[in-house]
Amino acid sequence: MSVPIVRGVRWGAVEAGLRKRGGLDLGVLLCDAPAAVAAVFTRCQAAAAPVVLSRARVRAGKVRAVLVNAGCANACVPDGEAAARASTAAVARTLGSRDAEILVASTGVIGARLAVDRLCAAVPALVASARPDGLPDFARAIMTTDTVPKLAGCKVGEVTVAGCAKGAGMIMPDMATMLGFLATDARVPAPRLRAMLREVAHQSFNAVTVDGDTSTNDSLFLVATGAVGRALSGSGEKRLQAALAEVAISLARAIARDGEGATKRIEISVEGAPTARAADAVARRIANSPLVKTAISAADANWGRIVAAAGTAGVRFDPARLEVRIGDAVVARHGVATDAAAEAAATAHLRGDDVRVLVRLAAGRARRTVWTCDLTADYVRINADYRS
Repeated sequence: MSVPIVRGVRWGAVEAGLRKRGGLDLGVLLCDAPAAVAAVFTRCQAAAAPVVLSRARVRAGKVRAVLVNAGCANACVPDGEAAARASTAAVARTLGSRDAEILVASTGVIGARLAVDRLCAAVPALVASARPDGLPDFARAIMTTDTVPKLAGCKVGEVTVAGCAKGAGMIMPDMATMLGFLATDARVPAPRLRAMLREVAHQSFNAVTVDGDTSTNDSLFLVATGAVGRALSGSGEKRLQAALAEVAISLARAIARDGEGATKRIEISVEGAPTARAADAVARRIANSPLVKTAISAADANWGRIVAAAGTAGVRFDPARLEVRIGDAVVARHGVATDAAAEAAATAHLRGDDVRVLVRLAAGRARRTVWTCDLTADYVRINADYRS
């Protein structure tokens, strides 16, 4: 997939021998000059060393490069922070920049030690590989159980937004996605960038779940190079915010579609909830229900599983006012089944690759949409073989 080029950003990728199967496994997002940066990270208490280091450094609001490796999460190991610092120092030396301007992310097996000497030896070639159109290679370098690279981009007037993400399993982000990288050539100060990214993450990556598991390494980065040459106006910021959301939602939906063993992408929408938090809780509970996900995998319009999941989300509503739609078919109204024709139409919809479920609670005005995937036997196989 081709994406527009963000001025002031180069993307690099090399094979550093960090994973068993070989192939590209080390990437860098390189800014031609120090750029404004924002990031959000996992709230997992067992956060990986790269998260701890990047979380501290990003507060300064300036970045020269973001280093990322696959093959090892660098999490839950005694020398994790030392390895993360050594990796970023190697990039800083090659660029002639300060260590504090280099952020880092990792993905792979938790509890395994990073081959830091091998990684550092590959850094000069990695930096040399960076080019403005290198995003596709960068996206491939960060894949783990992903089956396809995930890229997206768009232009809004003179401004460009582009990025990529990785993730297929261990996905229910809590502040970010497994790994996500967004770049724009707009001129935005770091405090505004942070506010924009928090909202974008809520709309996109925090609205996707594959299996209900949050990672030790979830990280989402946004850099703004300012290469367009002038600060955005209020309306310009709004257009940029919309463009960032468009790119991020595209990437989040791609993660749901590429869920481990998935055959269907599922959109769960909840309307009429008492609060935004309640809408999210119900949507997420349905999206994470193994019974709902397996029924959809089998094209079984078993709406009772959807209702049961909604009823255990800790949100008060009147079942007698509940409505459930699968595709365009209303399979339940006022909390009871409609008719055989509606179930037949719902079953036909479930045979497709993209499934839509809508639940109306009639308990308020809040709404939320999340994306997930079906649950198949291949999910078990992939995760049983992950370290083999």
